[in-house]
Amino acid sequence: MPPDAPTYNLFDEPWIPVRWTTSTQAPRPEAVGLRELLLRSHEISHIAIALPPALSALYRILYAVTARVTALDEAASGLADWRTRRVQLLDRERLDAGAVDNFAQDHHGRFDLFDPQHPFLQDPRLAHQCDPENTAGVNKLITTRPSGNNHAWFRHVSDTAPDLPTTDQAVLHLLVWLYYGPSGRCSSRTVGAEKIANSLAGPLRSTLSYHPEGASLFESLLAGLPAPESTVRRGNDLCPWERDELPDPTGALPELTGPCTGLTARSQHALLLVPDATGRHVKDAFITWAYREKISRTGDPYLIWQTSKEGNSYPRPADSGRALWRDLDALLLKKPSGTAQPQRPTVFSTAFDISDDLRVRALGFEQDGQAKDVQFVDASTPPVLGLSEDRNPRLAPQIGNLRIVGETYGARLNRAVKKAWALYTDAPKIEDCTWSLDAGARYWPAAEAEFWHRLENQDFATAAAAFRQLAEQVYDTVTRKALGTLRGAKACSQARGELYGGAVKAAAKTPAKAGTTRRSSTTEDT
Repeated sequence: MPPDAPTYNLFDEPWIPVRWTTSTQAPRPEAVGLRELLLRSHEISHIAIALPPALSALYRILYAVTARVTALDEAASGLADWRTRRVQLLDRERLDAGAVDNFAQDHHGRFDLFDPQHPFLQDPRLAHQCDPENTAGVNKLITTRPSGNNHAWFRHVSDTAPDLPTTDQAVLHLLVWLYYGPSGRCSSRTVGAEKIANSLAGPLRSTLSYHPEGASLFESLLAGLPAPESTVRRGNDLCPWERDELPDPTGALPELTGPCTGLTARSQHALLLVPDATGRHVKDAFITWAYREKISRTGDPYLIWQTSKEGNSYPRPADSGRALWRDLDALLLKKPSGTAQPQRPTVFSTAFDISDDLRVRALGFEQDGQAKDVQFVDASTPPVLGLSEDRNPRLAPQIGNLRIVGETYGARLNRAVKKAWALYTDAPKIEDCTWSLDAGARYWPAAEAEFWHRLENQDFATAAAAFRQLAEQVYDTVTRKALGTLRGAKACSQARGELYGGAVKAAAKTPAKAGTTRRSSTTEDT
């Protein structure tokens, strides 16, 4: 490397913002490098990255690094031995400083963001395989900025005179691209005789990840470690920075041989950051495709997997309008109820070994498969892992029932207000409308508060009546103004029955008696 070439080593540079525990003594810098993050993880409360998909991606990298540092990247003697060794590490209350220093020394050059041969999680060949006169630019790299002809929501930027991001900002958006990047048009990349300008979607595109979090980052990292199969060997389960050869973009896909490759080697995008002369800012970027075939994302231990009507397995998508409590039973139960047959993230089958007071952090990005980005998702529960079915087999099913009741009345309310609106306005069909949006905005926050209150007090006996009352109150509030007309009063009265399940059509052989109305029995109002 030329002596004046810019460098930015992630072990040493303060690029990760953190919050310290209240008992931590000075120094307490606002941001730290990777080495200090690991050495002082027991003093750090949590990572303070404000970009949820970047934090989700960074967690996966940190899990892989922690597995290497602690030798929990192998379980040759079986799962029971692996769990025992992890609890023993927890008792030491911090990562071993010697192991951290050895890891940093062995891989120091590979964590340089601008290394000419192996820039961290980048491909240096893009400088020659892509058109240097037609780069992506920093506005494309920074996922929160508009680029091209897209609308500017938060700030105006210019592709001809861009505001250069600092390097610590750029590396976070590098991670977002590698894990959440879109499919579709990208910069042309020429490999051999092939010149291609489209890419596949990133491995976490549009998904929501669930991570266990403890009282310190040290606890969070240990709790989030996925248990390897007994056949996994660290010499084969390599992270990108551990490989000497750059991958062949038109060749065979990288083999996912264990947790470390699964956490770090699934990207469908190739990037290369171009630093300014100081290395303190990034002035340009290449963004293109990495592989022509789709790398499987099956087996990611932080996703809720569910089954489509066609029988296909897919991860639960990120939904900025869906509160985290509605996923809680899918995190705590081994076989939660639901037609989608959700399967809890596999990391939660062992996370409670670390503590019963672990929280769940949900991180994701509501997106479509291509260019549309909707909203970040970042939510956290109170300490709940002690309520898992593994720890509390009596209480855990009650949590599932509580969620079902809350969602049932939310769905009934939604149906009722849409039907009332359709009858009132003589709409051709029942669909989303002003009343349904208003009702949802009122019901779901109140239902969330009711859910946590009843869970905290373990009061499940009258839950259905409480959620029904919430739905009734919201229905009355949303439709009140229409009651001043005969048409409105009739529409609201007729649709109100949807709150209680609606009328059931009479069976052909046993017609209902005149003057009676049947109630739906899909969910009991108990």
